Amino acid sequence: MSASANDTLGLLLERAEGERDAAAQALHAASAQATAARAQHGELSGYRQDYQQRWTQSFAQGTTMSIVGCYRSFGQRLDQAVDTQGHVAQHADQRQERAREALRQAELRVAALRQLIARRQAEADKVTQRREQRTSDEFAARAHLRRTAHA
Repeated sequence: MSASANDTLGLLLERAEGERDAAAQALHAASAQATAARAQHGELSGYRQDYQQRWTQSFAQGTTMSIVGCYRSFGQRLDQAVDTQGHVAQHADQRQERAREALRQAELRVAALRQLIARRQAEADKVTQRREQRTSDEFAARAHLRRTAHA
């Protein structure tokens, strides 16, 4: 393999490895964001459930209509927050999946380049081995001709 082709493939491999490393970092960040978003969604859902249970107990003891209105208003805003956070978590999961796929693609490119480099190196080694064998054969043939010529 020529030096320039070797250098070019080496540079391509370095670039692909850099892209793979960046994709791995992006996946790590996306995973952390998805985990945080799901955790926050779970906390909000748990809070909503606790809120509903507390107020159900309060209603059993009797309350005024204005308090019921406040309960309903806050409950609706809480439902909206839970739904919104559910969408945020869903989008974070989708970003995580896209980041995982990008990493997989980057790893495939690195593997393909390494395989290409190995194949090219094997071809170059084979050419070198044939050249050395031919040189060795020619040397042996000349030595044989000299021995037969002196005999």
